[in-house]
Amino acid sequence: MPAPAPYNPRVPTVFPLLAVDIGNTSTVLGLADETKNLTHTWRVRTNRESLPDNLALQLHGLFTLAGAAPPRAAVLSSVAPPVGENYALALRRHYGIEAFSVSATTLPDVTVELDTPDAVGADRLCNLFGAERYMAHHDYAVVVDFGTSTNFDVIGRGRRFLGGILATGAQVSADALFARAAKLPRITLEAPERAIGKNTVQALQSGLVYGYAEMVDGLLRRIRAELPGPAVAIATGGFSRTVEGICREIDQYDETLTLRGLVELWASR
Repeated sequence: MPAPAPYNPRVPTVFPLLAVDIGNTSTVLGLADETKNLTHTWRVRTNRESLPDNLALQLHGLFTLAGAAPPRAAVLSSVAPPVGENYALALRRHYGIEAFSVSATTLPDVTVELDTPDAVGADRLCNLFGAERYMAHHDYAVVVDFGTSTNFDVIGRGRRFLGGILATGAQVSADALFARAAKLPRITLEAPERAIGKNTVQALQSGLVYGYAEMVDGLLRRIRAELPGPAVAIATGGFSRTVEGICREIDQYDETLTLRGLVELWASR
């Protein structure tokens, strides 16, 4: 990764910009430079017990290990409110930064076409911004975000959040199966060579990976059938790497889409 530019105190700057996407299972962080490109990214486990000082130590360790300059501004997306609030406190106390927290009420140029607009998750709004680069030839986009839950975010041109689908995440499904069937071995979620398994591990992998991919493809076909025009489908999130090349209805894979969306969202205010 390129070395960060030295900070000149005589030149006002808001970079590096820290983007923090706090999910139920993991938290993804990134530093962006003046060109809005991500120069460093990290993925850590979301710990609801971490206090602001613990999080400040974590941030300091990440920046130090990467040889990165500390942030001058920050933007937060959180679906775990206590953790988001503690990150904001850590940044305020230890870095002198007032982080911008994403919500439907803080984005006046976004139209949320839900029965209750305030109920949309902050990460889904970030995906809206991250998907814009893929919409040059499409009026619609569907972001499939593979996390603790798998979210299908349906987006219209002009920063319209049209709605979506929430499904159980692949790992959650696997954990539920293992918890209820004591004799089944815990396995790595990866695709076997063929769908017909010759042993228990292969059979489980086939059902959990190929079965999940078919669910994703089926839901994408249903979404596209309800839209008045073609839609580009983009996958993001940790499990997207597992189904890459297996899901036939996904057009693009972008692991940093949500983080980039945070940066684009922050820059568009």
